[in-house]
Amino acid sequence: MTAVNVEPGRCGENWDSCPHLTTGETFDFACAGCGDCCRKRRDLVLSGYDLYRIAQRLRLSPRIVASAFCKSYVADTTCLPALRLTPDPKTGDCRFFEGSACAIHAARPLACALYPLGQSIDTVTARMEYYVQMPLCGARAGKRTLQDYLNDAAIPDRAGIDARWAIVCTQLSQKLQAAGGQNNPHFSAAAKRTERALYYDYSLGDEFYPQFCQNIEILMPLLDRML
Repeated sequence: MTAVNVEPGRCGENWDSCPHLTTGETFDFACAGCGDCCRKRRDLVLSGYDLYRIAQRLRLSPRIVASAFCKSYVADTTCLPALRLTPDPKTGDCRFFEGSACAIHAARPLACALYPLGQSIDTVTARMEYYVQMPLCGARAGKRTLQDYLNDAAIPDRAGIDARWAIVCTQLSQKLQAAGGQNNPHFSAAAKRTERALYYDYSLGDEFYPQFCQNIEILMPLLDRML
């Protein structure tokens, strides 16, 4: 059995209960702009790349965006630091939902770009699988395939980064858990340093992926010394 990454930046739902689609299958969903997927959401966990793209869109540093719009926590099942978008305290809706549209649509997180799909990534083969969250809202767009939908949402453009993120997060989770997780007296410092590498230590003027690789190259031996 191969491992599937779920945190951070992945949905933790059990996709086995949802219909599975291959890229060549018909998928005629089209967003009708109802905004239901932006309302009462408390489950939008960001990847580092999600945060980087939002920060670029807002022209703010990743740390400032996280401080203003996210909650940092350690996921119980993985021991990994993660960031969750916090809803508007008055409405419970996404704080980037303005009127009937997303204010950061071009930089929306992966979970939003995929909706109503869920994605799982095999952290051994990097294979991606897609699942449909039922019931479907929206309209129907005729004879289109899942691949058409993914292309329109620019999912293939970021697939390599998302796969690498899943693999690295799984490796980090295994390292932290092998060291005793939150029972390790040095866990708090290690988790904070991991959070920096995953989310904050990025220059918006440079591409994300090379910085991510460099951050992880520095982080891995550092964690060995810290733990």
